[in-house]
Amino acid sequence: MLRIRGTVGDLPVDLTVELDDSDWARLGSALNAQAPIAQPEGVATTPAAKPLNQDDALWQLAKDLLRKAGQLSGPDLLEQLEGLTGSAVSGKRLLVRLRHSADVKVMSGGDTPLYSWVE
Repeated sequence: MLRIRGTVGDLPVDLTVELDDSDWARLGSALNAQAPIAQPEGVATTPAAKPLNQDDALWQLAKDLLRKAGQLSGPDLLEQLEGLTGSAVSGKRLLVRLRHSADVKVMSGGDTPLYSWVE
């Protein structure tokens, strides 16, 4: 579990993100790709699989969020995505991307759509 507290502009932020071991591994890969650790001289490094960029890492986290929840209403999902990205615009982009994903089914739920993960 990761807790993020601070402000976005004038708004207070208190966000808790639950990550399993594979999420932490992907996040670590993304962070290592951005700030490589210096290797001692004489240590050969082997090329790894293509690291995730920040957009890919957020996309994976967004999919994992919905997969773990199973089903969320549009407003609830958007709120969590905005908290994850720290930006309303980025949260909306991820919501649209989820809407068009083959792994997600969007159903009419009265006033709001329901986003469900397809197994």
